[in-house]
Amino acid sequence: MSEQLPQIDTTKAHSARVWNYWQGGKDNYPVDREVGDYVLQAYPEMVGAARADRQFLIRAVTYLARECGVRQFLDIGTGLPTHNNTHEVAHAVAPESRVVYVDNDPMVLAHARALLTGDGLSEVHYVDADLHEPETVLSAAREHLDFSQPIALTILGTMGHTPDNEVAYAAVGAYVDALPSGSFLAMCDGTATSEPMIEAARRWNETAAIPYHLRTPKEIEGFFTGLDLVEPGVVSAPFWKPAQAEVGKATEVDQYCGVARKP
Repeated sequence: MSEQLPQIDTTKAHSARVWNYWQGGKDNYPVDREVGDYVLQAYPEMVGAARADRQFLIRAVTYLARECGVRQFLDIGTGLPTHNNTHEVAHAVAPESRVVYVDNDPMVLAHARALLTGDGLSEVHYVDADLHEPETVLSAAREHLDFSQPIALTILGTMGHTPDNEVAYAAVGAYVDALPSGSFLAMCDGTATSEPMIEAARRWNETAAIPYHLRTPKEIEGFFTGLDLVEPGVVSAPFWKPAQAEVGKATEVDQYCGVARKP
């Protein structure tokens, strides 16, 4: 990893920082909060959707580690660190779990350098790379993960930045193809399932640096083609294996998710 300090553009809103703002984080700038608030005017439920995405990550990683025995995680498009990051959730179940984060945002890189050091983090690594360069990402990941053993690939809130379905499916497929049998794919992304969400996406694309493309739930299912979906399949995030206390209380959000196993 280069020691050169990353250049952070604070004049344009960036998805990782706006997402951080919606999740109650502090790693954002006035421009991010301005865009975040502009989107919230059209879709106040976005805060709930952002937090539902995080809660899905927690439940999915816990399930994969505890119920499926997965001990390796490849988190692509990780975003800014917040509470209950992938390695923290995995380590709560199995402290020996290996985690590789992948992102190419300079602010994420800066935080990774600061946070991914210290006791208990020898099996946690960060790769500064673009997800559309799978050979680069996979080459770096192989330095830390054993590709002869199951790996959980998590891609949350990320593929919406790749609007073309064919390109997006091919990108995810390149990673899934490289994983051994018994591995898993966990995904969650924004969906065009309500008019307010569609307007929110329009406002986002009008003001943010990187556009975001909403998909239908059926298009989200397309990412899991050839894999065995874990019950309950592709659903609104709060409905994927909710905690016992949340059963019957979950409210649908315009974020659809799923987990599937590679045969």
